[in-house]
Amino acid sequence: METRARETLRERKKRRTREALLRAALELFTTQGYEQTTVDEIAEACEVSQRTFFRYFAGKEDAAFAVQDMTEARFVAAVRERPAHEAPMEAMRQAVLQGWDALRETVESAVPVELYLRMYRTIESTPALLAAHLRRSAATEETIARLLAEREGVDVAADPRPRLAVAVFGGVMRVTERQWSTGDDFSLEAIRQLTASCLDQVGSALTGNWRTT
Repeated sequence: METRARETLRERKKRRTREALLRAALELFTTQGYEQTTVDEIAEACEVSQRTFFRYFAGKEDAAFAVQDMTEARFVAAVRERPAHEAPMEAMRQAVLQGWDALRETVESAVPVELYLRMYRTIESTPALLAAHLRRSAATEETIARLLAEREGVDVAADPRPRLAVAVFGGVMRVTERQWSTGDDFSLEAIRQLTASCLDQVGSALTGNWRTT
């Protein structure tokens, strides 16, 4: 019993250390710039060694995308949990919009939402982070495409539809993020509403006539 209690305390301390390092990293990235921030500065802000930082993160990029990795994992899980009768695009749409509160809780379990939102803008304005964001997004999209193929009982290697659907959905999400990050309403509710609006326009944007008579 005592051993289990000690282990619990140890895990709690590790979690607090990781959260402190993550918050310090994002604060520094968003205030003085990603490229200008060193691992030593992050560690020093938490009064720990550089070695301690590397126990929790592979490097600066790993810390920069830690919360995003959590939200993307939550989204993949939400898609997997959608009812089997939903069409692929609808399953992804509902996974985002109906799972918004769960996504918020995922963020809040790690860092303040406001800090997470500021980090979005930093990613968009930092070439190295934007490139990493696109690379990571491509990997997540491949995971979702394979998940959709499994849901629909098709071969992802032979049937292009899973990857096409995910490419369209991922493109909408990137347009949404970019529009939100350059707008005036810097809130989580604003990006949720914008996401819903953009997803609602996918059908008409792809198949409709844009010209007015």
